[in-house]
Amino acid sequence: MSARPQKKRATRRLLAAAAGLATVGALAAAMPAVASDESGGNKGHHKDDLVKVQLLSFNDLHGNLEPPAGSSGNVNEKQADGTTKAIPAGGVEYLATSLRKAREGNKFSITAAAGDMVGASPLLSGLFHDEPTIEALNKLDLDVTGVGNHEFDEGAVELSRLQKGGCHPVDGCYEKGKKFKGADFPYLAANVTSEKTGKPILAPYEIWKSHGLKIGFIGVTLEGTPNIVTAEGVKGLKFHDEIETVNKYAKELEEQGVNSIVALIHEGGSPASSAYNYDCDSPAPGGGISGPIVDIAKGISPQVDALVTGHTHNAYACTIPDPAGNPRLVTSAASFGRLYTDTTLTYDRRTNDIVRTSVKSANHIVSRDQPKAQDMTDLIARWNTLAAPISNTPQGFISADINGRGSSSPESPLGDVIADAQLEGTAPADKGGAQLAFMNPGGIRADLVYAASGAEGNGVVTYGEAFTVQPFTNMMNVFDLTGAQIITALQQQVSGSNAGSPKILQVSKGFTYTLDMTKTGADRVVTDTVRLNGEPIDPAKTYRVAMNEFLGGGGDGFAALGQGTNKLVGPSDLDLLNAYLAANSSAQSPLAPPAANRITVIR
Repeated sequence: MSARPQKKRATRRLLAAAAGLATVGALAAAMPAVASDESGGNKGHHKDDLVKVQLLSFNDLHGNLEPPAGSSGNVNEKQADGTTKAIPAGGVEYLATSLRKAREGNKFSITAAAGDMVGASPLLSGLFHDEPTIEALNKLDLDVTGVGNHEFDEGAVELSRLQKGGCHPVDGCYEKGKKFKGADFPYLAANVTSEKTGKPILAPYEIWKSHGLKIGFIGVTLEGTPNIVTAEGVKGLKFHDEIETVNKYAKELEEQGVNSIVALIHEGGSPASSAYNYDCDSPAPGGGISGPIVDIAKGISPQVDALVTGHTHNAYACTIPDPAGNPRLVTSAASFGRLYTDTTLTYDRRTNDIVRTSVKSANHIVSRDQPKAQDMTDLIARWNTLAAPISNTPQGFISADINGRGSSSPESPLGDVIADAQLEGTAPADKGGAQLAFMNPGGIRADLVYAASGAEGNGVVTYGEAFTVQPFTNMMNVFDLTGAQIITALQQQVSGSNAGSPKILQVSKGFTYTLDMTKTGADRVVTDTVRLNGEPIDPAKTYRVAMNEFLGGGGDGFAALGQGTNKLVGPSDLDLLNAYLAANSSAQSPLAPPAANRITVIR
């Protein structure tokens, strides 16, 4: 693959390739000096051969152009006394300012991302098929990104449109006289191939070259993407193992003389602390982080110098040993543009490789206590004007914050509200006759926040705010499921593919059970406590169960839910939420946060 021509940008952009190299160097930062250049040593290096390269990175923006509301807009910062403090952060007006300020004084700088730039976006972006976010990323001078699972929410054809440009095939052009130009940065999808051709649907890697510096970026998403995206979104596609794919293309890059390589991986880990400035290398390299990225990092070839990761929405900048036993940098900048990672790497012109000493990497808060970038302010205002007639329409009233994404409990208050809305909308005989409803926790993307987001007034829930909570607009399904299948689905929350990271279904009123987290696997579900309206679930009896089409297709590892029969398709989940708010709240009697006491959790 030949290198893509360098975009004409300010001087800082001239060495984009070098920036990538910077990433590589970052891993070496924590490594002790060793004899070999390949393993990150410093023997034989002459200071005139060494170049400092900056890598700025972020992940999981999810179209959050405006500052995220409620708990989704905070980051936790560890204080000197050991406590944590929640700090408001995020918004592209501030992200642009932060990145531009960070680039000052760095001759060689590159900006990379690790997927989920779009998808599950607030209405400001989602209403326009995320064209506003691509436009914002162009203005941010993003150089390259890997794909994430949410890039496939609307399928490969739509992803290709976001890359290449052109107006939406159904909704057309949104602004008179303007045609969507697409991304001026490459999306990389090394491990996503067409079932027909067997070839990657987008470029597997990107080589950046400048002033004799060159770096290869390989982009992959998690192999399990088909399990967390609707079947229509991944139709005709095959997703391959992350380790095998990265190693394959790392070898191909080295055969082309590219010795510095960065992997952009949309899969991540979970640090032991939620604080963005937690040291996950204490007491040992990578000792404070767990999750899928650990095994992936340990399996990826030492040819790869650094891993920029995402998906879990966590923050970390630490080292995990590569297969040769040498520490290698692994970073993630939380989500929603609340953080960015700044890595300084040392590139040796003589070896065209990274020196794994004298490297620094850290996450930084995108503070709202700084000037806004005017071009981003103008962009938001322009799109908000187009969205306002829909976005600002009141849907209902709440008396306090109803936490969803920001809830720390397996059962969230907003999860109860959504499940109740789905049950209420599908319970009538002609609407499906549902007796209970299940909602996947990953489909709840935000909180309902009491404080006004605009001029609507405190406690008013607008269409835009409801859309931000449920942006997928999945169609509702009602199925016949046996009591045995329902119990199996509950067990699949905490076993199989969900054993390591449980996905607790949100349940409608009248459905109760006990979850014993002191046990392991399927045994965590105390089966004789599962009840519907006080009556034990009968394994042999058939029940009508409502859920969105994603769960109905067995998504998120819930194969049992995919076995339902006698399917009836109803309105969208968002329509049911808005109808529920309208029917169950008013200015005089706003909806209060539910007690969230349907699932008893033993720890």
